[in-house]
Amino acid sequence: MLREAFQDLARLRQISAIVVRHGFGELLARSRLRDKVPLPEGEAPSPEELRRLSTARRFRELLSDLGPTFIKLGQVLSTRADLLPAEVVDELRGLQDAAPPIPLETVRAQIERALRRPADEAFAWIDPTPLASASIAQVHRARTKGGDEVVVKVQRPDIERKIETDLDLLDYLARALEAVVEEVGVYTPSGIVEEFDRAIHEELDFENEAKNIREFAQKNEGRPAIVIPKVFDELSARSVLTMSYLQGIKITDVEEPETRKLLAQRVVEESFHQLFDDGLFHGDPHPGNLLYLPDGRTAIIDFGLVGRLSPEMQQTLVMLTVAVAIGDADTVARLLYRVGIPDARTNLAAFRGDIAALLSRYRVKSLKNVEASSLLRDLLDLAVRYRIRIPKDYALLSRASVSAEGVLRQLDPDLDIGATTMPYVRQLLFGGLSPASLQGGLLKGVLRLQEMAQDLPTQLSQILLDLEGGKFAVNVQGRPFEDLTDALRRVSVVLLVGMLGSSLVVGAVISLAREPWSFHGVPIVAVIAIALAAMLFGSVATWYFVLVRIKKLRISRWLPRRSSR
Repeated sequence: MLREAFQDLARLRQISAIVVRHGFGELLARSRLRDKVPLPEGEAPSPEELRRLSTARRFRELLSDLGPTFIKLGQVLSTRADLLPAEVVDELRGLQDAAPPIPLETVRAQIERALRRPADEAFAWIDPTPLASASIAQVHRARTKGGDEVVVKVQRPDIERKIETDLDLLDYLARALEAVVEEVGVYTPSGIVEEFDRAIHEELDFENEAKNIREFAQKNEGRPAIVIPKVFDELSARSVLTMSYLQGIKITDVEEPETRKLLAQRVVEESFHQLFDDGLFHGDPHPGNLLYLPDGRTAIIDFGLVGRLSPEMQQTLVMLTVAVAIGDADTVARLLYRVGIPDARTNLAAFRGDIAALLSRYRVKSLKNVEASSLLRDLLDLAVRYRIRIPKDYALLSRASVSAEGVLRQLDPDLDIGATTMPYVRQLLFGGLSPASLQGGLLKGVLRLQEMAQDLPTQLSQILLDLEGGKFAVNVQGRPFEDLTDALRRVSVVLLVGMLGSSLVVGAVISLAREPWSFHGVPIVAVIAIALAAMLFGSVATWYFVLVRIKKLRISRWLPRRSSR
């Protein structure tokens, strides 16, 4: 597959030129990409331009210039506050996924190819002017033969082939980046590309989005104030999605103050229903995806990005919310450590200390004071700093919380979120016991006892089963052991190559003594043996004294330090 990608050298050269033009040429210079294929130099920005534009801004413009695949990569990364610095994530949220519209004839041909019948047999009318035109798909209003007003989402022709080519190049570039960048953190670039590969293939299959819509409709059946589009299965396929048309305005465009307060309350209630009742939440609840209908109901659209929470994740989220609200750094640290995947042994004492400082900085005293847009992001930053990989659904929840908080602040800046959410937290955590009657210390004890009651039986059972089956093992890890292993590996390589080189030298001496083959008096075998020995000794010396000691590129020097609050 990689070989096929390199057949398109024009695309690779184009990527290289754009990377250099946006000031990231040092990455190419430090990688071995130029050794594989000749690349253009590109026009690097001037020092004045580099000082004027931040690294995050240049990275966003770089992805925008690279085309649809890289724009989608940026949008996926914008949902992962646990992967990139906050300033980069904020920039990537501004990526605009727009593309020139494709002609109606091409749209009709795509519909016929997907539905395996003429477009005139499927639809009575298709609006020639698209509602939206993005890099992957285009959306049109239409009318079915039965008279239903619908919207049709049609995939662009050949987009899958173009994305496959760029994915191959992305995979190679990610592996080259790992060799030159120091701060790959707990997520490797190649791992991010693999996750993006899965995400974009899911987005290319509209049947996944149709499944999400049907699941959301089922979960919201008993909520009359919420409207979910209807999927027309007979008019949908892998590359075509037909849904009911919902005519409304963005909820932030509503002008009546009382209606805006009602909508804010509805957003809070629906968010809690999604998180704690359904275990299924909308991943991008920005104002464009929340519509106010003429009959007063609220419609939710665009289900390409959704998250799922298991019952265990839901309960952890409740405890984490309360722990943050009362400033219990110990419980927050243990919960983050439990839900995450530590890449190495974590210093929980230091982790807890940093969380305590963070909560103190935000002066969290009640749920009303929690600022999701910054506090959640800082908690994720801390987890990554301590090499704890947070599951992507939690990271997506952080993105959704920021979007929902932005909507609430626009609708009703005076909304008391604490008073609105406390009944849900009380019901879920205490089963009717009022938190107001408990002191902070007792509430912390309840949280820790509940956490221990959940974890202890499983942990003891696992230990006993391992002991009974003879599988109990103690693993000792640490930086000194890793350094010792690396040193032994280097010594082994040096000894092996030294023995081979010495054997070649001895063979050369014997050949010189006997002179079995010679050319114009020069012993051929001896010369070849000495040349091979010199090459071996030279390569080992270069590797040991030069390559092993070359430092990787530190990207953090390009990023501004975040100001302390």
